[in-house]
Amino acid sequence: MKKILSLTMMAIAALTVNAQNIQLHYDFGRNIYPDEESARQKVTVTLEQFKADDWGSWYYFVDVDLSRKETLGAYTEISREINFIKKLPFAVHVEYNGGLGSRSGSYQQAALAGIAYNGNTPNYTATWSLQLLYKRFFKSYDFNTAYNSMQLTGVWGVHFLNRKMSFSGFIDFWRGQKANGHGQLVILSEPQLWYNVTDHLSIGSEVEVSNNFIYNTFNDKTFFVNPTLGVKWNF
Repeated sequence: MKKILSLTMMAIAALTVNAQNIQLHYDFGRNIYPDEESARQKVTVTLEQFKADDWGSWYYFVDVDLSRKETLGAYTEISREINFIKKLPFAVHVEYNGGLGSRSGSYQQAALAGIAYNGNTPNYTATWSLQLLYKRFFKSYDFNTAYNSMQLTGVWGVHFLNRKMSFSGFIDFWRGQKANGHGQLVILSEPQLWYNVTDHLSIGSEVEVSNNFIYNTFNDKTFFVNPTLGVKWNF
């Protein structure tokens, strides 16, 4: 669910300077990959907020993964963008990623910093961002290590059919690290398609597409496609 609203909410924030929603997703990944993703969550609740101010904007989300018996984890990303020259489309971007899991104890934390190039059409029916970031992973528990990385991120949001439909998403590329210390390219994308029933209620889907992202000890498969069915309430 991460980063989807950092651009699509800009269309709302251009008028209100503050936008927030909550999403409920039913995840089909465990049905598609019963062996490789046997422990994957069935339900994720996401809270997102974007807030613009005179210096730039704040954005955060929290994903809470649920099973029938327990909360499996809570993951958050919070970012700040600062526009030092308001007439230019460039911004300084700083970000924190991290959270807690019921099995691992915690997600591996990371801090990011770099430059974002942001743009939009005059009526905000389309928004986009391209971010080039230095990424520092921290040692968060006994079985991982701290290391340096780089991340390239693209974010988009498009409204069409008189804003009854919205297509938004992001794609991340970053250098991950294997257990043996060797690097690997990690790809993660989460496009979303929504039908906006009202100004507040939307029904749609998210598809998580990834390579070298899912922790899989069952076999050597690294590429996964995990669709969801979701509802969203815009406050």
